[in-house]
Amino acid sequence: MINAIVQDGPWLDVAIEWQLVLPVVIVLGGAVVATLIEAVVRGGRNRKPIQVVWALLVVAVAGGFALVRAMDGGVGEVAARGSYIADPFTAFLQVAIAAAAILALLVMADKAAQGEDSFSPQVASIPGSDYEEQATKAGLVLTDVFPLALFSVGGMMLFPAAGDLLTLFVALEVMSLPLYLLCGMARRRRLLSQEAAFKYFVLGALSSGFFLFGCSWLYGATGELRLGAIFEAIQADSFTNRGFLLAGAVLVLVGLLFKVGAAPFHSWTPDVYQGAPTPVTGFMAACTKIAAFGALARLLYGVVPGLEADLKAMLWTVSIATMVIGTVVGVVQKDIKRILAYSAVAHGGFILTGLVSFSEDGLKAVLFYLFTYGVSTVGAFGVMALVREVDSEGHIKSEATGLDQWRGLGRRSPLLAGSFAVFLLAFAGIPLTAGFVGKFAVFAAAFQSGAWALGLVGVACSAAAAFFYARVIVAMFFSGEPGDVVAGGVGCGVRTKGLTQVAVAISLAFTLVVGVLPGWLLNFAASVSGMLLG
Repeated sequence: MINAIVQDGPWLDVAIEWQLVLPVVIVLGGAVVATLIEAVVRGGRNRKPIQVVWALLVVAVAGGFALVRAMDGGVGEVAARGSYIADPFTAFLQVAIAAAAILALLVMADKAAQGEDSFSPQVASIPGSDYEEQATKAGLVLTDVFPLALFSVGGMMLFPAAGDLLTLFVALEVMSLPLYLLCGMARRRRLLSQEAAFKYFVLGALSSGFFLFGCSWLYGATGELRLGAIFEAIQADSFTNRGFLLAGAVLVLVGLLFKVGAAPFHSWTPDVYQGAPTPVTGFMAACTKIAAFGALARLLYGVVPGLEADLKAMLWTVSIATMVIGTVVGVVQKDIKRILAYSAVAHGGFILTGLVSFSEDGLKAVLFYLFTYGVSTVGAFGVMALVREVDSEGHIKSEATGLDQWRGLGRRSPLLAGSFAVFLLAFAGIPLTAGFVGKFAVFAAAFQSGAWALGLVGVACSAAAAFFYARVIVAMFFSGEPGDVVAGGVGCGVRTKGLTQVAVAISLAFTLVVGVLPGWLLNFAASVSGMLLG
């Protein structure tokens, strides 16, 4: 064991077991190096290939170490005096985050054949100004997105591994702050992008305030910051005031529920999804949900299971409201990004259904769902990044996100439209896709645990949500041609360097293979979920 001991008198004695925290250290260290690359290597065109390769390498190596840890099957260990929990449950989530992040980085790194990517060449410029026009004509390339993405991935990997409330808050902010910036960096529709970033920042700061306030109440009630010590205090009834304890637990849950986009804390989701650059939307929709639900699962199963009876009404209400609102409001949307945003809200409710079953089957189903949903989501937004609105001369004007703009896409680019249709069918829970297995698992866990109301509402909402997925498929394959919209992808329209197509192909293959052969991933999820419950 490699230990670094920092000692400053009798008050501080911190030991960091570096081999246990390697995935997070690798990613955050890689983010620091990427920041130095920004300062040292001159010229965005020279920096970009270096940053892309470096970011992919860092995340892949970190994910590899996490995979070894997850497959080891050993008992959980703690590092930094309990601030970091290194167990197979954490490692599984880190592997899922790394897999989705690698695919998202490929989409971020891609650019059209004309040389345009999804990010503004000069974010500090005023939208529509001469300065912005000059930066565009000069062909400036923004590469800051890669160190920012690495910092965010580092926070995501730390989030479900946090062993105390302060580390949990630090991970939350390290994960969130880069996302606030990334959301405002769109090349097109910059005002909408900046509005999305501002809304996300303001509401995110509000949710962080709730989270911190809840942490202070939990500390006041138990006198502890470590999650394990809080669990022991609850089990032993050694807290000072049950009202303070419940209030603290509720406020911390509110902060986490905001991050997963659960109702009524979901209002940021459609606006941010619509305004952010499409590659960032895919990255955020997949990786943030995995990390936040991982932290929420650790809190519910590893810290406050003794408060299950007290929190049950709140969790049931939030779960049902999330499923219903995501489904009902999603039906009337006419923008593809907003459709997928409300789809993400509804899926958050489905995942909550598995969590609030408070069973090993429920936790296993949630882990499986998070992994498969994350990969499919990046693939779906990757397809969206390949659909552009163009003028009569073939120049890209904007992303094509209107539902009417997707009409006839199946005839112009059948492979691209077919891939998107498969992802939509997976979101709808159609058999032979990974989405079907995930939904079946979470609803089965709810029924087996006696949560019949949750299961029935989930099945009904899942059936109703199939309508707005089917509406998109009908528009692509069975509707007339729109005007001035060209789809990029295999053999037609706006061509790219091919990185997005690689990400979409991997996501598509994963969605179909796991849908047909889900046993290996279900067994993997079952093995690590037992570690958390044990």
